[in-house]
Amino acid sequence: MRVSRPGETQFIGAEIYRGSSYGSWHPLRVPRVSTVMDLARALGWLGAAQYLTSPRAKPAALSLWHAPDYIAALQRAEARQAVTEAERARYGLGTHSNPVFAQVYRRPATAAGGSLLAGELLARGGVIHHPAGGTHHGLKDRANGFCYLNDPVLGMLSMRRAGIRRIAYIDIDAHHPDGVETAFAGDPEVLMISVHEERRWPFTGGLDDVAGGAAVNLPVPRGFNDSEMALTRETLILPLVDRFAPEAVVLQCGADAVEEDPLARLSLSNNAHWEIVAALRLMAPRYLVLGGGGYNPWSAGRLWTGVWAVLNGIEIPDRLSPEGEAVLRALRWEGDRRGKAPPEHWFTTLRDRPRPGPVRDEIRDRLARLRQREGLC
Repeated sequence: MRVSRPGETQFIGAEIYRGSSYGSWHPLRVPRVSTVMDLARALGWLGAAQYLTSPRAKPAALSLWHAPDYIAALQRAEARQAVTEAERARYGLGTHSNPVFAQVYRRPATAAGGSLLAGELLARGGVIHHPAGGTHHGLKDRANGFCYLNDPVLGMLSMRRAGIRRIAYIDIDAHHPDGVETAFAGDPEVLMISVHEERRWPFTGGLDDVAGGAAVNLPVPRGFNDSEMALTRETLILPLVDRFAPEAVVLQCGADAVEEDPLARLSLSNNAHWEIVAALRLMAPRYLVLGGGGYNPWSAGRLWTGVWAVLNGIEIPDRLSPEGEAVLRALRWEGDRRGKAPPEHWFTTLRDRPRPGPVRDEIRDRLARLRQREGLC
C-alpha cells in the first residue's frame, strides 16, 4: 500500500567534487555534482537549510563493508600518488578505469561519508538526494568500474545499523550494479531491481540472475526508450516494490541511460528517470536518491537537478532563468569526441523532449517472463 511521505528533503554535497578529476582523459573528467549544486542554487531551489556538507568517511566507518587492507592501500595510493605492481594486481588501483589521482581516497571517502550519513538521518524518515553517490561497482576489497568504494552498500548497511531492515534498492543506471548485488546476494530483507543495457560492462545481471533470490534483473537492448521504461516501471518495478513493502527505498539514478551519454546506447530522456523518482517517492517513509553513471556533463547536471525539483514538488520551467542558463553555458567538455557544438536546449532547459517509441516484443517477453517468475501474473 502506497503512503504519503512525511519528513524533510535534504541534499548532500561537497566542494571536493568541483576541482577533482580522474584525469584529463578519463570519462569522469567532467563536472557533475558541482553543476547540480550550482544550478539548483541559481534557480533558487537549494537553500542553506536543506544543504548538508558530506563528511569524509574514516577508515573505521568504511570497514563496515570494505576490507581494512584495501582501505589502507587506497590511502597509500593517495599519499604516494602511485601504486606498486602488486597493489595494482591485488586491489585494482592504478588501472585505466581506476587511476591514481590527487584525491583518490578523499573523493570516494566523501561520497561514502554522504551515504553513511544519509543512512543515519533516514532512521527518522525523510528524503535525501545525494548525487555524488551511486558508486555501485565497488567491491569489498578492490576498485572496480570507476568505483573505489561502494557507497550504496555502505548507505544501506548504515540504515541497517540504525534499525531499518527491509530495503528496496532500484538501479536504473545503464550498467549492472555488480558490487551491490555481491554485497546483498541471498539477503531476504533486501530487494534489488536493476534495469541495465545488455552486453555491456560488467556483463553481469542476466535475466536469470536472481542473486540467491534477492535480485530481479532486466537487461535491455540498445535503443531502450521512454515507452519501454514506462511499461517496465508500471508492470515490474512498482508492483515488486509495493509487494515487498520496504521500510526504505534507495534509487541509484544513473544518468548514463539517457540518449546523449557517450558510454551507453540507450535512448531514454530524463523524463523517464524523473517519473521513476516521483513514483518511488510514495513507496516508503524513507527515500535515498543517489547519482551514479553519467558522462555527458549537461545531461547529468540537468537530470540530477531535475531530480531535486521532483523530490521537492517544484515545477520544472519550460525555460531556465538567466542565472540557471549561465551555469550550463559555463560548462566545458574537454575531449568531447562528438565533433559538434552542444544543442541549444542543453543550455536553456532541464527537461528533454520525451523519447517515446514502439515497445519491442523482446521487452514485452522479458517483462512477462519476470512477472511470471516473481508471481505478479
